[in-house]
Amino acid sequence: MALINKEKKYRWAFENIGGLTRVKISSGEDIAHLSELDPKMWTVLSCPTTGLEIDERSLKYMDCDGDSKLRVNDIVSVSQWITSLLKDKDLIVRGEDKIDINQINTDDPNGNKLYSSAKQILNNLAKEGSVISIADTADITAIFAKTRFNGDGVITDASTDNSDLKLTIAAIVSTIGGVTDRSGVLGVNSDQIETFYKTLNDYVAWYDSAVEPPFSDKTEDVIEAYNALDAKVKDFFMRSKLAAFSPESTASLDVQTSQITTISADNLATKNDEIASYPLIRVNSKAEIDLNAAVNPAWSKYFDIIKANAIDSSKNVITEEDWTAIGLKFAAYLSWKTSKNGSNVESLGIESIRNFIAQDNKTSLLELVAQDSALKEEADNIELVDKFLHIYRDFYQLLKNFVTLDDFYCKDKKVRAIFQSGTLIIDQRECHLCMKVNDTAKHSAAAVPSGMYMIYCDCVTKTKPTKLQIAAAVTVGDVGELIVGKNGIYYDNEGLEWDAVITKIVDNPINISQSFWSPYRRMATAIENLINKSAADKDSKIMAKATAEINAAPNKTIDDKTTAATPPFDIAKFAGIFAAIGMAVGMIGTALASIFKGLFALSWWQLILVFVCILLVISGPAMIMAWLKLRRRNIAPLLNANGWAVNAASKISIPFGETLTDIAIFPHIKLKDPYAKKGLKPWQKWFISIICTAFVVFVMWLFNIFSPINPKLNSPLKYFNKVETTEIVIDTLSIE
Repeated sequence: MALINKEKKYRWAFENIGGLTRVKISSGEDIAHLSELDPKMWTVLSCPTTGLEIDERSLKYMDCDGDSKLRVNDIVSVSQWITSLLKDKDLIVRGEDKIDINQINTDDPNGNKLYSSAKQILNNLAKEGSVISIADTADITAIFAKTRFNGDGVITDASTDNSDLKLTIAAIVSTIGGVTDRSGVLGVNSDQIETFYKTLNDYVAWYDSAVEPPFSDKTEDVIEAYNALDAKVKDFFMRSKLAAFSPESTASLDVQTSQITTISADNLATKNDEIASYPLIRVNSKAEIDLNAAVNPAWSKYFDIIKANAIDSSKNVITEEDWTAIGLKFAAYLSWKTSKNGSNVESLGIESIRNFIAQDNKTSLLELVAQDSALKEEADNIELVDKFLHIYRDFYQLLKNFVTLDDFYCKDKKVRAIFQSGTLIIDQRECHLCMKVNDTAKHSAAAVPSGMYMIYCDCVTKTKPTKLQIAAAVTVGDVGELIVGKNGIYYDNEGLEWDAVITKIVDNPINISQSFWSPYRRMATAIENLINKSAADKDSKIMAKATAEINAAPNKTIDDKTTAATPPFDIAKFAGIFAAIGMAVGMIGTALASIFKGLFALSWWQLILVFVCILLVISGPAMIMAWLKLRRRNIAPLLNANGWAVNAASKISIPFGETLTDIAIFPHIKLKDPYAKKGLKPWQKWFISIICTAFVVFVMWLFNIFSPINPKLNSPLKYFNKVETTEIVIDTLSIE
């Protein structure tokens, strides 16, 4: 059933958070009236109960339906419960881990229970004053360590001063087993007490119906030997009957000499199983066992026990009926033994067992259990105190990250949102927007629309066996050395250090200046990849050709007549190639000449304008796209990828983004590098550069490169002037 009440009776305050208008939750009354807040105004509609920087025990207490999700109805239900238990609702805003129990609202039935339980805890801990904290309820064992009764229906030797009862409790624990009392000590409950006394009586009844062992103290040995030999003896009698029925088959039914011959060369001590398969004694047509005959050595141990303890010494042979009669002698004894009841208490000894029955402490023990169980409700409310303290401390922090995102947009860098798990230091940057992820591939796919430059890292530490996966946003600086495989250090919010390595990157603009250079960086990367690919292809071809020639070398001879003659040098072919190269160079030169001619025709300010326009044509689109993406940066896709249901856009402006990443800033000081490369001074480098440039320009002028641009810049060399004169004469002759 929905708990939301959409009637707007309460007057809400609003504030601007993250560029949007949001409800302001700043008082206990605001929390008490959350049921009246329209769900459309909530920033978050649900979030998981794991992976957040809030005590998971608190989140579990707030998860009213136990579905591992905190939803709007869960938050509303908790807000109504926690505010009803306090006299001053504004105490929730403090977020403290302790409270004076006098602040609990005892007019409320639940508050009255809470107060009584909190008071009992303080008494059990022998703690002075009326302030109780989470540390007091953290160890349930410590709370009940000095109490006689604690409401769990389990009694220990501390529950009574009677020595006989103490001994009985100890006997039950040692025989039937015990359960752990809230005090941390093994004790017994009513079921174990009932089971103990029933077991005592069952054992005595069985013991008193004992059957006399037919072979005295050797009875157990005889039973073991008889059961071991029974199948073998019956096998012998059947073989004897067949031999009597078919005398010619006697040799086949007996042990074969060939069988022994086959294994005679081996270590016969290891052939016990095979020897045991031979008949018990040598087979004849008489269905009787000669007690003086040799016995199969694999069975002689058991046969000797039967012969010595179960067969009359006056007998020389036993028949099948005699063998059956031996088994019948211990049948009654064996039946009594296998029907044993109460074996759990046998270790106590029959005298102690009879003594426990005679004392009959069952009623007294059950009365102690009843006294302990009478405090069940009061003791169970101790968990209620723990729940109250956890929610009292953490609920307002959750609200600041659920109804609004106050903690995320807070100007104080020490305050962090519950999804910010730590700090990543990498590439001279400190990234504060780090969150845990369960599936890097799934999260990175959903993170693309966020417009954030995200790096995903696997983190490991010696103190924990599990691997941690995080996603970190980079919002300042350039791409730099951020590549897959780069190592860094991650510090979680508890200060634990993890070794981090980048496993994936979601490439979005970091800032506009970085996007200005991105086209050139991409072109450089493309050219580098092309060169590397071309070099690799050529290298592979050369190696393949060399390998083929090496492999074919042994098959070739100097006087091989089939070897083709080396073709003669084709001058016409190479002339064509040189002509083509000359045409290409000429076309490129003409194009460059046209470009330079146009540029030299411009004034200096026009040249600057052209240069700026070229840069804008190349970098302008990337900068515009970056500007648009930076304006749309939004943390909602990152949270949605982690299982949140974000109800409102949560943008990250450029100024705010700069607070999420700190970059190393070094002071501007002049320091002498002892390992600096020795060379020319800067003014000397400039002078050499100017001289080289002037020399190149002079050579270009001598070779008449500037003539197409400006006739006044003709080369002074007669060669170039002569060519021009010849061309004029030819034109004149053609006119005549």
